Amino acid sequence: MTDRPKLTLERTFKTSLEEVWELWTTRDGIESWWGPEGFSVAVSELDLRPGGELVYAMSATEPEQMAYMTKAGMPLVTEHRLTYTEVNPVRRLAYKYMVDFIPGVEPYEVDTVIELHEVKDGVRMVLTFDRMHDDVWTRLAVMGRESELGRLDALLAARC
Repeated sequence: MTDRPKLTLERTFKTSLEEVWELWTTRDGIESWWGPEGFSVAVSELDLRPGGELVYAMSATEPEQMAYMTKAGMPLVTEHRLTYTEVNPVRRLAYKYMVDFIPGVEPYEVDTVIELHEVKDGVRMVLTFDRMHDDVWTRLAVMGRESELGRLDALLAARC
């Protein structure tokens, strides 16, 4: 675990633990919602076990995001890698995410934990992750996660 301060986002979904778990842990599930609005994800490797990895390419697909990436000196497609540290089916998923795509910043890891709790109206998800290396990137990470969780919520709502 890193010693950086943690951030927490929570959502409640009107669905089952199994459905939320499937969307976090399968190729089809991840590709259906992962990443902020304006980006798509293609999974190339998924080994769901402690020590296993998820490797995926994230592509900017909308003009606004493409322009932002270009202006920031970043490629439109970036490969990402995370290593699972804990896999407790339908309850808890933890991983270390390698941040190696920021120009001029030495690579570092971000710890992330997803906890799923059965509640009266569905599933409460608690997402906890490390702050980034500075306030600007931390704000961008929170915005990205908020957008991503909005996509997950919309996908689950559409399945009802």
